[in-house]
Amino acid sequence: MRLYLDNCCFNRPFDNQSQMRVRLETEAKLAIQNEVREGLVELAWSYLLDYENSANPSEERRESIARWRQLAATDAVQSKAILDLARAIRQVGLRELDALHLAAAISLECDIFLTTDNGILKRQGKISGIRILNPIDYYANPND
Repeated sequence: MRLYLDNCCFNRPFDNQSQMRVRLETEAKLAIQNEVREGLVELAWSYLLDYENSANPSEERRESIARWRQLAATDAVQSKAILDLARAIRQVGLRELDALHLAAAISLECDIFLTTDNGILKRQGKISGIRILNPIDYYANPND
């Protein structure tokens, strides 16, 4: 199984953990990272993760997230196909960067796009070609 984690998913462990949802998403995301390390699932990466992560003001976060690139089984570079697909995905009301992440994940033939972004999660039924899940939901039914 190939997974794409968007930037908000990678950043979740660094967020304020006082809310139950944030803590549960963090635990699920950390468990997914263990699956990647153990070779149970493949991690996909893209130039968009590099771009978004480079703007992170925290050096600790930037470096921690950037290290995951080395464990990625595949990596998307900018292409006309990704840009065209992102334009189509934007039609469901997503922001440009979110649509680009999804387009990259689809182009990499990912099975699941993991996010903690409510804007993306609310539109999951409107985007074909990939399952969109919150990390908690991934563990509820990972093979459905």
